[in-house]
Amino acid sequence: MALAPGIDASGFDAAEFLKSVTSHPGVYRMLNAKSEILYVGKARNLKKRLTSYFRASGLTVKTRALVRQIHAVEVTVTHTESEALILENNLIKQYKPRYNILLRDDKSYPYIYLSAHDDFPRLGFYRGAKRAKGRYFGPYPSAAAVRESLNLLQKVFPVRQCEDGFYRNRSRPCLQHQIKRCTAPCVGLVSKERYQEDVRHAVMFLEGKNQQVIDELVQRMERAAHALAFEEAARYRDQIASLRRVQERQYVSGEGGDLDVLAAAARAGLSCVEVFFVRGGRVLGNKTFYPAHSDDTSASEVLGAFIPQYYLGKDIPDALLINQPLENVSVLQEALSAHAKHRVSVAYSVRGERARWVKLAAGNAEHALARQLSSKANMRARYEALQETLGLDTAPLRLECFDISHTLGEATVASCVVFDGEGPVKTDYRRFNIEGITPGDDYAAMHQALTRRYTRLKEGEGRLPDMLLIDGGKGQVGEARAVLEELQVTDVLILGVAKGAARRPGAETLFLSGENRPFILPSDSPALHLIQQIRDEAHRFAITGHRQRRAKARGRSPLERIAGLGPKRRRSLLTQFGGLQEVARAGVEDLARVPGISLDLAQRIYDALHGDQR
Repeated sequence: MALAPGIDASGFDAAEFLKSVTSHPGVYRMLNAKSEILYVGKARNLKKRLTSYFRASGLTVKTRALVRQIHAVEVTVTHTESEALILENNLIKQYKPRYNILLRDDKSYPYIYLSAHDDFPRLGFYRGAKRAKGRYFGPYPSAAAVRESLNLLQKVFPVRQCEDGFYRNRSRPCLQHQIKRCTAPCVGLVSKERYQEDVRHAVMFLEGKNQQVIDELVQRMERAAHALAFEEAARYRDQIASLRRVQERQYVSGEGGDLDVLAAAARAGLSCVEVFFVRGGRVLGNKTFYPAHSDDTSASEVLGAFIPQYYLGKDIPDALLINQPLENVSVLQEALSAHAKHRVSVAYSVRGERARWVKLAAGNAEHALARQLSSKANMRARYEALQETLGLDTAPLRLECFDISHTLGEATVASCVVFDGEGPVKTDYRRFNIEGITPGDDYAAMHQALTRRYTRLKEGEGRLPDMLLIDGGKGQVGEARAVLEELQVTDVLILGVAKGAARRPGAETLFLSGENRPFILPSDSPALHLIQQIRDEAHRFAITGHRQRRAKARGRSPLERIAGLGPKRRRSLLTQFGGLQEVARAGVEDLARVPGISLDLAQRIYDALHGDQR
């Protein structure tokens, strides 16, 4: 997709912003120059959705008018698309952005209603006083959530949803019967017993007995498969997948109460604090802060300093949930309670719904920190610091870094990542599958990767870098120097980055080609932070490629490389969700509901299926 070139009239640099946007599901907020919210939207893939706003052509008049006013875009990453839907609705109700479609709301929550006055009851949307006889399921956080649930339920349980007046005056089946979303009780095409069975399943599911319904459908699917009735088995598979989508937990709406959720992240000399505001059991939004500090400060220290500065002087909710352990929590709680004139608790180790909120905030803090690390201004300062540290005449504005990844010599992959003055240049990234070497020989692997890379660059396939970073020490630097000399590549500075004795970030030993002695930079050095960022990206890119190659060589699905997930559990997982695609859509809590899948294993499954999203 072609992007509109340059920076728009509002000063918003879309191309620079999109470089750091994640591909996870979430909600985005578009703000004008006065920090007023213009539009709130949700997306299954934030990067793809936001990119579509800034393409060169094909936008509607309304969208073009919106884009011209954008001064900033804020994103909130969620676990699932359904969760994003609920958060989007909450934010639209709160801020009423001018470019969103605003629905009238009488402040009462909607329900799913099951009538009770005849042999063929109906399921439907309901809002208001519960005067009609029947059963009410809910409340749901939004009308959209009710309608989505009804739509998906109708695909699985063909219980009628038409109004009674329409139902009683039919002489032939309607379109819903033709598309297999209703069994046409209006004209007697289904028996009372079969219809009541569908109603029973629907009620069980709405009561939370969804696992029992799914187990029953799994058994039917397996019986159909054993009887070679594959079309019938496929229908049950689709039912299971639809049911799984209906039952996705809405992590952004839960238990009641007012509280704030705070998560801190710190890396490479920068830190971020994400604050989520929960009121009446609903997440109403979040705000990102980047505290300034000069030394190698931990995330726990950042959060401990942030809380009193942020809350003393303003209204404080009853509870603060945090993702980092703090020293002297009792003193902090006492000070906050005295200021608020009510008890304020500060909780680090929480469970259930609250633990999911903390995890949501922590994930957003990590994403925000990654965006800040790759920002243009921050990158420029780091390049200048690298120039000063190494005593260079000019800043090395194009850097390449190589890393090797393998498992005991199996499926060796070398990565090459490229950074310029604005951050990573992902279009220039390359991977090399290493062949014909002694398994585990990292020197030979590095020699082969560098030879292949710089032979191509010498032939004109790309630009030579100003500096070559090698994940390794003196030996790897020597190997790189030999390759470049053999290919007659000159004017490329070589820097080896060896992990310290305790492999702790900040204690790296650096080996510069042409220098006799290695050196160590201060842990708060911006130049070191740049080197760490590039080295870590090369490692991530290498290990992702290695895992993909190893899985392909073994002829395995992505699930087969997850430790602790044996054949029986894989089969249970696939049958419960109806296929690998639905497993990949699920959140951690949904995966953990499958028999035999612990919360820890569910997290590892989720990480394995989503670990390469950026």
